[in-house]
Amino acid sequence: MTSATSRGVDKLSKAGEGALAQTGNIVQLFVDVARQLFVRPFQLREFIQQAWFIASVTILPTALIAIPFGAIVSLQTGSLIKQLGAESYTGAASVLVVVQQGSPLVTSLLVAGAAGSAVAADLGSRTIREEIDAMEVLGINPVQRLVVPRVLAMVLVAILLNGLVAVVGIGGGYFFNVVIQGGTPGAYLASFGALAQLPDLYISTLKAAIFGVIAGVVAAYKGLNPKGGPKGVGDAVNQSVVIAFLLLFFANLIITAVFLQIVPPKVG
Repeated sequence: MTSATSRGVDKLSKAGEGALAQTGNIVQLFVDVARQLFVRPFQLREFIQQAWFIASVTILPTALIAIPFGAIVSLQTGSLIKQLGAESYTGAASVLVVVQQGSPLVTSLLVAGAAGSAVAADLGSRTIREEIDAMEVLGINPVQRLVVPRVLAMVLVAILLNGLVAVVGIGGGYFFNVVIQGGTPGAYLASFGALAQLPDLYISTLKAAIFGVIAGVVAAYKGLNPKGGPKGVGDAVNQSVVIAFLLLFFANLIITAVFLQIVPPKVG
């Protein structure tokens, strides 16, 4: 029993050390990306290609997810608000939930899941083919050449998709509230400004940008550090998605808590 307990403690300690080391490496890569961001020449061609690729693999799934998401928010908030006897605030509550919380999270999950996995797989395949080592031998910084354009592309696409999700989600909520629940179109639209305010849009855009950075850095780190050959690339892709999801939800919690302390909620 004692030996089994000691082995369990050893495994836990090794797992903790590995997690701390991995966290430090990810932070170091983030610092390297921030430094290489201002190094010239900027890889504009790579940035445009990656932005187009990321947008092409995420825009349709994002739009398709935004429609039922907006509908669910509208139906749930509409039912709850009717119970409270405040039907005039249905549109305001739906807009507040979609813009401040829904659109950044939906965007981040799609960017981390679809685009992040593609970035991790691309960089992982380059690593196991020793292309990254060859670039370093030639004096080319792989972070500046490959990672920076991909991270910036994910940030740009995340910001644009965030606006798309907000518009589609609000439109879907309007349709389901007016058509399914028999709400009044004028009341739904007129209540937008009752609870929502302009800083909600600012924090939503900021969240999308931060989530894009997190997803891009995590995917790049896992792609540059695969273990075990081609199988390791697949494992790295899975790990990058899981780690990115966890970090995104923690970041969303922290940002939301800080925002609510700085910006007081609007009273209708």
